[in-house]
Amino acid sequence: MKIHEYQAKEILRQFGVPLSPGLIADTPLQARQMAQQLGGNTFAIKAQIHAGGRGKGGGVKIAKSLDEVEQYTQQILGMMLITPQTSPTGQRVKKIYIEQGCQIAQELYLSLLLDREQGCLTFVASTEGGMDIEEVAHTHPDKIVKYLIDPRYGLQSFQARDIAFNLNLKDKTTLKMAAVIEEIYKAFMATDASLIEINPLVITTEGNPVVLDAKMTFDENALFRHPTVAALRDPDEEDPAELEAQKYELNYVKLDGNIGCMVNGAGLAMATMDVIKLYGGEPANFLDVGGGATRERVTKAFKLILSDNNVKGILVNIFGGIMRCDIIAEGIIAAARDINLHVPLVVRLEGTNVELGQQLLQQSGLPIITAHELGEAAQKIVQAVEEHQS
Repeated sequence: MKIHEYQAKEILRQFGVPLSPGLIADTPLQARQMAQQLGGNTFAIKAQIHAGGRGKGGGVKIAKSLDEVEQYTQQILGMMLITPQTSPTGQRVKKIYIEQGCQIAQELYLSLLLDREQGCLTFVASTEGGMDIEEVAHTHPDKIVKYLIDPRYGLQSFQARDIAFNLNLKDKTTLKMAAVIEEIYKAFMATDASLIEINPLVITTEGNPVVLDAKMTFDENALFRHPTVAALRDPDEEDPAELEAQKYELNYVKLDGNIGCMVNGAGLAMATMDVIKLYGGEPANFLDVGGGATRERVTKAFKLILSDNNVKGILVNIFGGIMRCDIIAEGIIAAARDINLHVPLVVRLEGTNVELGQQLLQQSGLPIITAHELGEAAQKIVQAVEEHQS
């Protein structure tokens, strides 16, 4: 789960991470009032959306007066902000964050993330703050350092000092930075985060570390332990179909292809998408209905797939272990009749009650194409979609 910058900063503030004062606003007049309350003569006006690269799209402005605060807020609020991390149509800005300016001497990059390849948490640090870390990795890989954190012991104080030392800081600032790194680690562990990214983490002219931008994401499977974090979810920033899927305990992620997929089991779902691509097709979604789905859940999953106008065909690939194939068949039939199925549908069932499930499909009177093997099913749906579009 993603949250906004201002929300991430509020969490980090609770763990003692140094931040510039900032306030949230949703009207130009309110922004002016917030800036006046913050004080000072320089303010950062930041669009609040769940995407990086906001400055490149015009979503971050530096204001030198209260009039400019109001002017820039007027420009940013309501705009469809397009960044390298949004869709081509962009994301509408509904809130802005006004942050008090500070005197910057140096910009750094720091992140803490779950490195699944290494099987541990990893700090990534660089002296090239303020830039896309991908660009730094491409042009100056020697300026990125990684520190693996042994899960048996957690972050040790000497590791925090070592990370800070390698950022080429002065002695007193190095110790301050080490303390910030330990605070970030505590925030990560306490909230079951999956990422904390700070870019830039600046050093002020007084030699103090200050977090100027912050991104946090969280392990959704752990949100039940953190109701206050779960309450930070912003539905306006998420795909409506994915939000609808969560109500029915469906794991759904929209993709860019045109072949809808309904599968039980994450591994089988990924394999199904791979085989579709192997035969020249493009999956339109990842959808795992789970091992114990009901007929109602299957029906909802089917409707969810077809709510995507890009879907020109559907492949259902179910291995019936806990889930019976006849339950899947009943759900498919009910959904297809309810929505007046208008795209090709290929169904491959295997496992518990597979014969009964296939019999129900055949007797339904619906134009359902059946298959016995995954490769055969993928080949059939790709061919059916091509014929349907020609």
